[in-house]
Amino acid sequence: MASDIMITDITVDYRPIAEARALSGLRLVLGAYAVPGPWREACKGLFYVKKIPYTPVVTASAGRSDLEFGMAEADRELVEWTGQASAPVAAWNNERPLAGWLDQINLAERINPEPPLVPAALDDRARMFGLVNELAGEHGFAWTKRLAIIHRVMPTLPPGDPARAFWSHLGEKYRYTPDAGRRAPARMAEILTALDQQLAGALARGERYFIDGRLSALDIYWATFSTMLAPMSPALCPMATSFREHYSNPDPETQAALSPALIAHRDFIYENWLELPIVF
Repeated sequence: MASDIMITDITVDYRPIAEARALSGLRLVLGAYAVPGPWREACKGLFYVKKIPYTPVVTASAGRSDLEFGMAEADRELVEWTGQASAPVAAWNNERPLAGWLDQINLAERINPEPPLVPAALDDRARMFGLVNELAGEHGFAWTKRLAIIHRVMPTLPPGDPARAFWSHLGEKYRYTPDAGRRAPARMAEILTALDQQLAGALARGERYFIDGRLSALDIYWATFSTMLAPMSPALCPMATSFREHYSNPDPETQAALSPALIAHRDFIYENWLELPIVF
């Protein structure tokens, strides 16, 4: 299982960290895994929409089937450069590398204000950032979805199964407990319902986007994060075979909250704004 999520045939021209640090312009540390990680794809989407070129950067551990999860020796370069061990990271010229989604949105706005992805009106701006936080923040949609996956997978793995190392590491990162795993579907459903209500209000006003009748970061984050429940076809959204079942929606409570309108909106955003097929 662990080795199956590692991409073995990298098609993107990734640069190693040591080389990327010496470059100017925008560099995105993305890893090189055969799974469309939501934070990774959202970060890419921000800069893709704004037509800001970047150098993709790979950590030394990506692609290693022998990776021991935890603080891999091979990723010490990433920690030395960015002060933490997770991707995505956006690095602009000699500025401090940015590992948080909020900082990445603001950086994209600063480098190229067009098209604007942050609403001008305060109320719209507060609502947009609040809903993006419900998707991307701690205890948000993606965080909680990972708890739900861990909760389903861990009981199926016998002691000594090599895959336990990966899932145990993920559980530690997201502070998994059995109680948190049991509560995850209700939390995801609550967030999906809020997004559906926001979209329904916009559509009722004849608007095509979540906020203020125009594309915002929220549209990008929903489109990319929705993959964790309803991935597009393998032709448009390739991923490691073993992970497609995890990136699905087996829970009835969550499924009931995932409206056709939300999926249609995801498709609309990808077809009109984001890169297809998704590439790693």
